[in-house]
Amino acid sequence: MRTLLLSTLLTVTVMFNVGCIIPISSSSPDIRARENIYTSEGLRHIPEIWERIWGLDAPDFATPYRTHGGVI
Repeated sequence: MRTLLLSTLLTVTVMFNVGCIIPISSSSPDIRARENIYTSEGLRHIPEIWERIWGLDAPDFATPYRTHGGVI
């Protein structure tokens, strides 16, 4: 029983370290470059969406504003 458990654990560990069984991109460099461009174009907008969701691009109304050199 211990041998079966250890062999299963070793198999799972090796599967996670080797990589995906089904490759995510093509083996052709030209097609792979085009796929990576399409993927990166979609991921490029994530920081902007994140800032918009959390309101990081909005003005901060909690900060004091200056009028005549002093702080109100």
